[in-house]
Amino acid sequence: MNDQRVTLITLGVDDLARSTAFYAALGWAPAEETEGAVFYRMGGMALGLFGRAALAADQGRPGAALGTGAITLAQNFADREAVDAAFARVEAAGATVLKRPEAVFWGGYSGYWADPDGHVWEMAHNPFWPLDADGRLSLP
Repeated sequence: MNDQRVTLITLGVDDLARSTAFYAALGWAPAEETEGAVFYRMGGMALGLFGRAALAADQGRPGAALGTGAITLAQNFADREAVDAAFARVEAAGATVLKRPEAVFWGGYSGYWADPDGHVWEMAHNPFWPLDADGRLSLP
């Protein structure tokens, strides 16, 4: 088995119902819901939403103040127009706009937003990294 992989990313959230409703407004449908957690299929991996306090306890750090914003989750799109359309959807769903999509120094196009718990997402078009028909990244 390849060790260089990620199978699950879990985001600690303050209000699971609020966060689930936010991602539903983006058109996301949970693949599995358990008491205290929601999981989404993400093209060969999964994204989980888990209560922040419960996540800290599960990590063996009960009471720890789990932060946000130190990492960026990203979605790449086939072109700038797709970035703009997706960005409009997240803004309409109530995301906090951090940086509207724009041409960037590395030759692509990207913008940043935060979900209701402050988790930062980038939406980008990278003309140097092709996507397959399912939107999966194929590094050259």
